[in-house]
Amino acid sequence: MAANSQFAMAVHILALLALKGETNLKSDTIAQSVNTNPVVIRRILGQLASAHLVESQTGASGGTRLVLPPEKVCLVEVYKAVSCGEVFALPAKQANQDCPVGRSIEAVLCNLQKAIDRSVAEKLGEFSLASVLGMIDIESTAAA
Repeated sequence: MAANSQFAMAVHILALLALKGETNLKSDTIAQSVNTNPVVIRRILGQLASAHLVESQTGASGGTRLVLPPEKVCLVEVYKAVSCGEVFALPAKQANQDCPVGRSIEAVLCNLQKAIDRSVAEKLGEFSLASVLGMIDIESTAAA
């Protein structure tokens, strides 16, 4: 089962936009850096725009840029903007209610799911886009 990569791509996009400052970047340029299709980038940019993290302009000088300074962008906001649900999904069919495990497992897993979501949000709340940028080796990246 593949994990959802939208959060990772969103952080990549925002880091790239932060490095470019006031310069608008086109989705094609961003897609080259992320190594994906521009349509995927535009979809994520739409979610980030809805969360008021980026703004886009159309036209020849159009593109997208970061709305806030990197130190004001908390990773938990990014996660919420592109989140596609919980860490794991429960089965579509209800378990056998005659089984002692089957009748209790859904409630147990729902509580576990909520605890994991809280932990993820708490941890991501400790990081900003600026802290991510501080972890990127910009000099060796620029030389590549």
